[in-house]
Amino acid sequence: MTINHIVKFTEQFSEKTGILVSWLASILVLIVCYDVVTRYIFNTSSVAIQELEWHVFAALFLLGATYTLKHDKHVRVDIFYSRYSPKRKAFVNLIGVVLFLLPFCIIVIYTSLDFVHNSFKVLESSPDPGGLPARYIIKSVLPISFFLLLLQGIALGLKSALDLFSNNKLKNS
Repeated sequence: MTINHIVKFTEQFSEKTGILVSWLASILVLIVCYDVVTRYIFNTSSVAIQELEWHVFAALFLLGATYTLKHDKHVRVDIFYSRYSPKRKAFVNLIGVVLFLLPFCIIVIYTSLDFVHNSFKVLESSPDPGGLPARYIIKSVLPISFFLLLLQGIALGLKSALDLFSNNKLKNS
């Protein structure tokens, strides 16, 4: 398996995951609409629904980061970067991935594993009356999302290295 195959496979996986995760936005809209209707028309509210909004938003944000990175739509100070040549952009991306993204992902994954494990061990639920019963599910999204981001970061680093050190450029998938 070549580097090109690894990058293409990872990017296809990130693309499919991103499309799947994008459905969380529609689900979030439905949940918020339900919450608004029940609150302002029927004068009732649910702690569980409000927590569900937060949980779906967190999952959308965390799991969507990989798709965002794949499509180069993440936040960056574009004052200089937008004027760089493709080789210089590849250099900046490679340095950013190696020095910042990969170490940060590894640290978050490592430090969140005990956090998630302990939550599963005690079957953590919401401390609020009427809250959601399985808080450990949303907590497990943290290491999963950073693992997916780590994979896409590796693909970006490999792609940038290929762009820098060879004439073999990968086309954006």
